[in-house]
Amino acid sequence: MELVRTINHLRAQIAHWREAGDRIALVPTMGALHAGHIALVGAALAVADKVVVSLFVNPTQFAPHEDLARYPRDEAGDLGKLGGAGAHLVWAPPVSEMYPEGYATHIVVEGAALPLEGVFRPHHFGGVATVVCKLLSAAMPDVALFGEKDYQQLAVIRQMVRDLTLPVLIQGVPTVREPDGLALSSRNAYLSDDERYIAPMLHKAISEVARGRDPREAADALLTVGFSKVDYLEVCDAETLAPYVAGSERPGRVLAAAWLGKTRLIDNVGF
Repeated sequence: MELVRTINHLRAQIAHWREAGDRIALVPTMGALHAGHIALVGAALAVADKVVVSLFVNPTQFAPHEDLARYPRDEAGDLGKLGGAGAHLVWAPPVSEMYPEGYATHIVVEGAALPLEGVFRPHHFGGVATVVCKLLSAAMPDVALFGEKDYQQLAVIRQMVRDLTLPVLIQGVPTVREPDGLALSSRNAYLSDDERYIAPMLHKAISEVARGRDPREAADALLTVGFSKVDYLEVCDAETLAPYVAGSERPGRVLAAAWLGKTRLIDNVGF
């Protein structure tokens, strides 16, 4: 497994693979890898000859009051996991490589980016779309894989790729969960023992809503068991993330974000 830091080195290796006729997959990550990320690598290996994994904590998707400084980082551990998972190349650029001095171009996203996270983190998806567009244009993969755990992010990226006519297939990979249902997340490391015990109730609540429970009742139940705040718990169209129309034959998605102490958890299930 090769480690590169620059776009030029990345493109040189990918060009070599292209000459050999290889199909290329990209798995974008912010590091602090867990079994969910490794599942993305496994899914990538199933659809491509060569797998590139990016490790980059993107500063433009964090608001000033959010957890950029304390976001977990463990490059050495990540490299060990990726080598064991079968990745072929890791691209870990410094911030200066992605946002050089004088950088002044940003993507503005609407549509699927406006509800839910868009209400509570209004600048977040602009940063996500900008960095993902840069990652895709640097690597030019045939397919890029994203976890369904960040479902609204996946919807926004699909929308961006469609709207900008980018020549890449975006593939979602099902959420990997702990045995008790908690979705794997790098931020789970922030939970205290007591909070970790309560955390699976988020998945339980949205699963009940997917089966017909009233979302407001489910949100109140989360507050009762120990969540400090529920930012949203909503039933949406699975593609547009507009409010779901009762009786519709279109696929739906229940999405939620809630706070346990200082940790914000998100989750979703389809129906």
